[in-house]
Amino acid sequence: MPDGAAPQNSDASDPTVLDVRDLKTVFRTRRGEVHAVNNVSFHLRAGELLGVVGESGSGKSVTMMSLIRLLPMPPAEIRSGSVDFDDMDLMQVSEDQMRAIRGARIGMIFQDPMTSLNPVFNVGYQLMEPLRKHMGLGKEAARKRSVELLELVGIPDAARRLKDYPHQFSGGMRQRVMIAIALACDPKVLIADEPTTALDVTIQAQILELVKELRQKLGMAIVWITHDLGVIAGIADRVMVMYGGQVVEEAPVRELFANPKHPYTRMLLETVPSLSGERNDRLQVIQGQPPMLACDPDSCAFRDRCPHAFDRCAAENPLLRDVGPDGHRAACFWDGGTQGEEAAHA
Repeated sequence: MPDGAAPQNSDASDPTVLDVRDLKTVFRTRRGEVHAVNNVSFHLRAGELLGVVGESGSGKSVTMMSLIRLLPMPPAEIRSGSVDFDDMDLMQVSEDQMRAIRGARIGMIFQDPMTSLNPVFNVGYQLMEPLRKHMGLGKEAARKRSVELLELVGIPDAARRLKDYPHQFSGGMRQRVMIAIALACDPKVLIADEPTTALDVTIQAQILELVKELRQKLGMAIVWITHDLGVIAGIADRVMVMYGGQVVEEAPVRELFANPKHPYTRMLLETVPSLSGERNDRLQVIQGQPPMLACDPDSCAFRDRCPHAFDRCAAENPLLRDVGPDGHRAACFWDGGTQGEEAAHA
């Protein structure tokens, strides 16, 4: 675990604010169905930051877009599952109810602020719109709140900058505007979809520090989607590793880094550069390609790339099981030892 890792800001006694059960999403294409999310279950506690990691195409973003019903339907179809939030199942509420929840009680920060912000409206209009729509504020009250939000995310001369358009802001400042919009209605849950990927390292560090500060001030629960394990080490309480549209491992962040159980998680960690000089060998590469997801998984999605795969992996899809303390679970038959195959058959 790298030095300076995020403190644990939530524990098992905190109430659950989001509970996802057996979520399944498919896309219908000309070549057939793509099973993008396959029976994903997870929960999020109040004040917790859950990191969701995995390669591109592992189902991270589609899972989160599914639970707030932001996917175009068709071609997407949510086949099954429940999402309990505020004593309601988001899969059962009407579209009007869902629109009232998105942007108000559940906020979202997207990856590229330049394509997420509307270029023909100034940032003041884009900040004031959710305040007037979801919170019923008048024009002057919404403007005052917008200035406060821009100041909260560290944009100087906030009152004047309300009149500026997205192209007049740098990449880092645009992302700060996106964070301000996501926070406008004081959401209980904030979903951040790789919000620092398009930024340079210095600006990325500033945004991460801003998120830490805002989380301490506002106490919201956050889902942080990324492929960068270094980011997760610095901000997350708990980590969920996805592969092939499924959750393959989840654990508290310190436990996951110290004692990864799934072969995919171990190989992901080996691809992270070390600045401490502890590892002198070359960085590892995960050979092969992610699965095509053309059918319901009836075997381990990682078996073709896994150095520990054996016959059972091709015949059965492993379920998440307890493998360590504090809710550490992994979906794998291999036990991590030299007698993994024999132990898995036991």
